Amino acid sequence: MYRPLFEKGKPGFAGIRTFMHLPHVQELDQVDYAVIGNPFDTGASYAVGTRFGPSAIREMSQRIRPTNPAQGIDTSEYLSGIDYGDLTVFPGYIEQTYEIIQEQLKPIYDKGIVPIILGGDHSISYPHVKAAAEKYGPISLVHFDSHSDAWKHIDEKRKFGHGSMFWHGAMEGWIDTGSSIQMGMRGTSSLTHYDETRELGFELLTTDDVKKLSAVELCSRIKERVADRPVFLTFDIDFLDPVFAPGTGTPEVGGFTTYEALQMIRGLAGIRLVGCDLVEVLPDRDPTRVTALNAAYIAFEFITLLALHRRSALDAAGIKQSAAVQE
Repeated sequence: MYRPLFEKGKPGFAGIRTFMHLPHVQELDQVDYAVIGNPFDTGASYAVGTRFGPSAIREMSQRIRPTNPAQGIDTSEYLSGIDYGDLTVFPGYIEQTYEIIQEQLKPIYDKGIVPIILGGDHSISYPHVKAAAEKYGPISLVHFDSHSDAWKHIDEKRKFGHGSMFWHGAMEGWIDTGSSIQMGMRGTSSLTHYDETRELGFELLTTDDVKKLSAVELCSRIKERVADRPVFLTFDIDFLDPVFAPGTGTPEVGGFTTYEALQMIRGLAGIRLVGCDLVEVLPDRDPTRVTALNAAYIAFEFITLLALHRRSALDAAGIKQSAAVQE
């Protein structure tokens, strides 16, 4: 059983910078979730530097404890988690990197472990979600972003990037678009792009659409959409307004507060989460480091969703908490 390593009397800023002080382990037995860095940014179209996102998020996670008072749970009582380290990537070689990422994620998924992946630009969701689909079949995508990332690729020489991976997922069949939902789209996109994305089968909610709903209403809509299917949750940090996430490569004004985002994620308790990633943190554009701080707390909410799901399953089975975790 792996828990965050908070030593009594030792300050939170001391020690090796793993996510939330989780043990850095690559043995996969008795592991429920693994925080994994993916320092790849060759798919970026505007500003690069998200390769440094995983290390920045880990740095800013040092004060996060495993307890979530807002959700009424100590995640470490229900889950065994590790910081798996970073995936091997090949900067400049996107298709080769996709292949090796899928290979590295296969043993994670084969063990039933939920990867929580820290990017990196959003193009890396291509192998993340595809690897999940190899295990679970077509995946329901829950996508928080200011961009749909479902643009058709420009030509065969430039097939992949951080704006096209969900178009590929829809066309290749490993995303079940009929049970997928995208939220927060805004900015100066093509006048027809949102309709084209909906034609792929995605439910797409613009920022204006989302702002008309309460967090409870939005989450109810998401849960109805995905039902009990396997879900991959992907969160682009530019879903937040640039005031809250200046450190990103393609910011769009008029976005969401950190509080709004947390309420939306917390409201997803009960979905069948099989994987997630948090992408597009570009620390060099944010000397305050607030972008990475917000990203770290959002990633912790992913862990909380897993713990709540485990607790509900144990309660349904009549298993007491004390028996849920074996040392």
